[in-house]
Amino acid sequence: MTNPNLGPTPNSSPNIEWREFLAKHPDVAAVQLFITDPSGVARGKTASVSELERLYTNGRPVAGSILGLDITGTDVDATGLVWDTGDADLLCRAVPGSLALAPWLARPTAQVMLSMYQLDGRTAPADPRHVLARCIERLQARGFKPVVAVELEFYVLDATGSEPAGSLRRDEGRIEAYSLARLEELAPMFDEVYGAAREQGIPVETLMSEYAPGQFELTLAHRDDALRAVDEAILLKRLLRGFATKHGKLVTFMAKPYVDLAGSGMHIHVSLTGFDGQNVFAADDPAGTPLLRHAIGGLKATMAESLLVFAPNGNSYRRFRSRSYAPIAASWGINNRSVSLRIPTGPAASRHLEHRIAGADANPYLVVATVLAGIERGIEQSLDPGPAVVGNGYAAASSTGVQRELPVTWHEAIERAATSEFLRQALGAEFLPIFLAIKRQECERFSAEVTELDRHWYLRSS
Repeated sequence: MTNPNLGPTPNSSPNIEWREFLAKHPDVAAVQLFITDPSGVARGKTASVSELERLYTNGRPVAGSILGLDITGTDVDATGLVWDTGDADLLCRAVPGSLALAPWLARPTAQVMLSMYQLDGRTAPADPRHVLARCIERLQARGFKPVVAVELEFYVLDATGSEPAGSLRRDEGRIEAYSLARLEELAPMFDEVYGAAREQGIPVETLMSEYAPGQFELTLAHRDDALRAVDEAILLKRLLRGFATKHGKLVTFMAKPYVDLAGSGMHIHVSLTGFDGQNVFAADDPAGTPLLRHAIGGLKATMAESLLVFAPNGNSYRRFRSRSYAPIAASWGINNRSVSLRIPTGPAASRHLEHRIAGADANPYLVVATVLAGIERGIEQSLDPGPAVVGNGYAAASSTGVQRELPVTWHEAIERAATSEFLRQALGAEFLPIFLAIKRQECERFSAEVTELDRHWYLRSS
């Protein structure tokens, strides 16, 4: 039988979720069906609300190639999901608990997340949500339950995407980090985001103005259901994009939209509970327990070969700059934001790690899956993370040369991932070749482009 964490099985009773939803929202006329592809892009279609019964009862046929597209929506034949299968349908099922309103749309519309299965009921190898579910299962088999929270950084831009939204222009030389004025200026949009999040049960917590004009961060509460925690991050991104459009703005999770401004990261907070429900990382010692340090050791040891997951796009590598609040080395520290693996300060019972290297452009399912697999590796092998960085982590990286341990280009990260037995185990032997095929095609297309900078530098000088 298919694991219940991955959704209902083909033989399960029809879910009453859709009936209760329509009874509460009888004016809904359409529903957006969407699945998250390996690049983190939500793809799907708008259907008549009458299709909900069929979806929840029998599932819905969807072309398996929807998970074999590159980030521009172009087929990646090398995934084996397009012509090798005759572009065959697989079966999508609703993710339980994900049916909700899409309140940014003028027409009363619902939305529901999908997860993909093969026709015989097995999970579809290319679905990143299943990748995360398997990593959670492996930790649970060892007696640990991951507790996860996601922080998202993003820019709110004007409708053209050329300037930050609001009165602060990026060429004024002002930053205004932690600015309440910036929050108040965009309050009409953010108020709607918070209201919709409450309606959908998404535990949005702190909103803050980040280091660059137009840049913000939203944090989600810790969840002891790690799969649900990541689902909520996906749903929050849709709320932000939807309400931004409604208010004549554009939200971007691009890693580095401007050369002169800070990049946007996705920080993952993780702890583990044991059979007794207690945090196994909890300790009066600010460095936590030996298990926490082994977890950090695993994340350090696997970071270089995993960087393609955390920095999946050509633009991702522009974010890694010294003193940019983006880490540049596989390093750890206590109460230190200049490292990639941070143990935040706080009460002993709250002791956890913060994984800081992923960009906001990465796929949250794959990022959390890789983080959990790295933690599992560290605990399994009792890996020592070495001494914590004290003070300036950027200076430490530059002086010791550890920065070069990480790939510095997209192409190099792809090749490191391709030879990684850790990633093959973490993401799955069937998923990893699909992901690599997508990223290789994107890298080739990206590298072939002749840009304005090419012409500016070389047109008259070559």
